[in-house]
Amino acid sequence: MDFYRPITDYKLTGRVLIVPIVSVANVAQLTVDLITTTLGLQRVGVFDPKYHVPVAGAREDNAPGITMPLELFGSNSSSVAVIQQRSPVLALLKQDFTDTLLEFIRTSCVSAVIFLAGVDMSNRTDTQMLTPTTYIRPASSPAVTSMPLSSLADLPIPPYFSQSDDPRSIPFIPGGGLTRRILSSIPTSWQIPTVCLLQYVMEGDNRYDAQILANVAAKVLNCNVIGWKQPTTWGHGLFGTPHDSTLYG
Repeated sequence: MDFYRPITDYKLTGRVLIVPIVSVANVAQLTVDLITTTLGLQRVGVFDPKYHVPVAGAREDNAPGITMPLELFGSNSSSVAVIQQRSPVLALLKQDFTDTLLEFIRTSCVSAVIFLAGVDMSNRTDTQMLTPTTYIRPASSPAVTSMPLSSLADLPIPPYFSQSDDPRSIPFIPGGGLTRRILSSIPTSWQIPTVCLLQYVMEGDNRYDAQILANVAAKVLNCNVIGWKQPTTWGHGLFGTPHDSTLYG
């Protein structure tokens, strides 16, 4: 199959695309869950699953069909579209997937791209402890001083810095999964304003971390969201079932 297969009449042209990267605590996927549910986005297409660890399951709210590793969600009434990734990329196909994903984004005529990822909180420096959220703007990206990402400059979040002497290099991102590979693979001819929002997290109940990252993404997009709506599946053992109280006497 082609990398992307639409299942409804939907175009990405002119929309902002949000892409979560499988990383520490799956905070990016949880954030996309919040955005998808709150904005009422629906599945509009699926991607070739050959790059991912196989996974399949029931869909949210018993919707018809099955959940696949990589899906596109959107709405004709929303300027935001999101990709949801539910399983990691196979080790031997990491670069193939990266190149294919970037080519899909490039040819989709989106107005901007926001990548989301987690960073291992235990690896922070003293300076990085001042904020839970940071960002990287790849050197190949056009300036984000104009719409639709211009609000980033007004937010009190610092860039994720590097100890490297090369300011164009993407720094090491502990627990970041494919984040560094994807950002480093963006070609110099890239014409799409691009930023990666990073959230410092540790493994655990990361619903609150996801809300923080979702709030930052909404502010970058200048989107007024009052309260995030959680998907119903979060209430069915998202972080395991409660312990039997009799265990504690």
